[in-house]
Amino acid sequence: MLPDVHDNPAQHRYEISVDGDLAGFAVYYLDGDRIVFIHTEVAVAYEGRGLGSRLAREALDDVRGRGLRVVPACPFFAKYIRTHPEYQDLTGTGEARRAVLGEHDE
Repeated sequence: MLPDVHDNPAQHRYEISVDGDLAGFAVYYLDGDRIVFIHTEVAVAYEGRGLGSRLAREALDDVRGRGLRVVPACPFFAKYIRTHPEYQDLTGTGEARRAVLGEHDE
């Protein structure tokens, strides 16, 4: 069975399930028109299967569809966005974008 990624707004997290079992999640909070990802976890039993990347990709695709900006406070999401340029526009400009891309004010 394919992994299923879905938003669980009651728990403030995107979840990824495999065969009905929770395999991982990305915790967030909403701040106006921004979604701040603060923590991502994949269960040890599911590590090494690319589920974290799938979770990030599908969550970011959903966020794009909702018209939200992303603040990747979670190191996993920051790295994912940094290595996948197609999502860098979601960080907008300013502090969040500089943090993702490793840019600094001069």
